[in-house]
Amino acid sequence: MALPPPDPQFVLRGTSAPVHTLHFSCGGPEPDIPLLFSGSENGFIHVWNLKTHRVDRALDGHGRKSVYCVETMGGKDRLLSQGRDQRICLWDLAEGRTSVTDSVFTEHVGFCRCSLLKVAQGRWLMAMAARSLEEVQILELPSKTSVCTLKPEVGAKLGMPMCLKLWQLSCGSQPVLLAGYEDGSVVLWNVSMGKALSQLNCHQEPVMSLDFDSEKAKGISGSSEKVLSIWSLNEQQNLQVYKTHELVNAGISDITLRPDKKILATAGWDHRIRIFGWKKLKPLAVLDYHTATVHCVSFSDHSTPRDRLLAAGSRDQRISVWSIYAQT
Repeated sequence: MALPPPDPQFVLRGTSAPVHTLHFSCGGPEPDIPLLFSGSENGFIHVWNLKTHRVDRALDGHGRKSVYCVETMGGKDRLLSQGRDQRICLWDLAEGRTSVTDSVFTEHVGFCRCSLLKVAQGRWLMAMAARSLEEVQILELPSKTSVCTLKPEVGAKLGMPMCLKLWQLSCGSQPVLLAGYEDGSVVLWNVSMGKALSQLNCHQEPVMSLDFDSEKAKGISGSSEKVLSIWSLNEQQNLQVYKTHELVNAGISDITLRPDKKILATAGWDHRIRIFGWKKLKPLAVLDYHTATVHCVSFSDHSTPRDRLLAAGSRDQRISVWSIYAQT
């Protein structure tokens, strides 16, 4: 008989608003305190201490407009955040500071999260939806130099980019971008050449979230439909549907693979978090705690497997933190 799903290990309350994004920073050596960053609809970023389960700091840099992306840049003290105020902010949190050191005005009105890729020590590429409806802009940080603008072919009618994932096979190899669009397709872009390598129609509805496993050359995407689409990338750089998985209820807000690529989590409009094995997309657990849409899921970057956590942020203003399948 299957075991009943566990309860959350703990729940973080106090954001006073729906939670739209989560990002762990737990990989440091002791006595480094593991942290969870959350971004909320009221414009605040909360820095949670995972030892005390309390907020260490609350950052306010987006003019009370919803924050929907937070990422650290090589350590806990350098933070990037993106909000509905059309700004991407860079923060310096060293020695207790809470200051925005730089920002990029995106001019994009949607809610497409930017994507970061470390390309060298202290150098990052950032992909973001551009002002022009169908375009994606690639910048280098911290210089904010424009690398290229990715424009679909005339008449392609992809609609707005909805989700982005920058990656490279190995350090020094060509950076590549996967972008999910409003028309339900996923496009693979060569960033250096600024051209589309492959396009795949995965969904009937806008692609809400995607993640990619560069080692297996296999990715997954979800939309407002009842279907998860798994696709692969062949050696000719062509995307092809690998399999699809029918869900019980429609609507996926977020999908994330655990760093070890063993399991993945989805955030559901039906208030549930679903866990799947990545190898065969075998359903492993349904975590039923939240009372409203789950907006985001994130796995921790703990160096030891038994410490690994999964966090989920919801419209119900709570963050549930789980320890599941940590012993594999």
